Amino acid sequence: MIALARRLNPLLLPSIAVFTVLFLSPLVYFFIVSFWEVKTFQMHATFTFKNYVDTFNGYAEVGLFTFAIAAVIASITTFLAFGFAYVVRFKAGRFGSILLFGAVIALFGGYLAKVYAWKTILGTNGILNTALLGLGIIDEPIKVFIFNPGTVVVTLTHWLLPLAVMPIYGSLRGVQDISLEAARDLGAKPQQVFMGIILPQCRTGLFASFAFAFLISAGDYVTPRLVGGPSTTMIGNYIESLFGFRYDWPLGSAMAFSTLFCCVALLAFTNFLLARARRK
Repeated sequence: MIALARRLNPLLLPSIAVFTVLFLSPLVYFFIVSFWEVKTFQMHATFTFKNYVDTFNGYAEVGLFTFAIAAVIASITTFLAFGFAYVVRFKAGRFGSILLFGAVIALFGGYLAKVYAWKTILGTNGILNTALLGLGIIDEPIKVFIFNPGTVVVTLTHWLLPLAVMPIYGSLRGVQDISLEAARDLGAKPQQVFMGIILPQCRTGLFASFAFAFLISAGDYVTPRLVGGPSTTMIGNYIESLFGFRYDWPLGSAMAFSTLFCCVALLAFTNFLLARARRK
């Protein structure tokens, strides 16, 4: 440890200190708390696995639903982000920088602002229903536009899309134009160039975007509450309730770490499958 400390750049020490105090220390604390128990709204430092057992016995179904909707959001977000990044890198020409700048600007739009924007658009008295009523297409507001899993998918995809574009575009920037020109000169068809050169070289960016979108979606609780409704309760809503209303921090911590471990395991398995496919 002493030798490692000597090799560290002194300029990194403030960042390491902030990371330790604000991130690592709370993480370790809540991991320890996840093995405690609560009696009469008081936490007791009694070591037990009961919280993890209760998590998997009582919340497995909502956990599977959370992972399923997170996978859908991550897949759609990654697909759209790749299409946008591909156009910026290879098709947009001098307008590519403008499109990329627009994606960067979209990052500064507030998270809650975007959630409430979609609630305003899709709500019973929202813009979409008002427009349809004004055009005479419908006689009464359509209620299925909001408070369902599809609304959560649309809202989170809209918010995550600019974030997912960046790692994919960074990977596509690494694709050399000379490699594409050489493949075309040798008679490769467009789909062969795409599948043989472009796609393999941006797999890292694709996985990074997918993982980023998946982790954020799986842990979100604000969007399901505001636009998802009772039919779209996700694991984050239960964790929030345990910490904020029921004062059961040990069970909430166990649920949070169980979700984290499952997400990491799923992403590791996905990465393994991608690496195996790459070797083939």
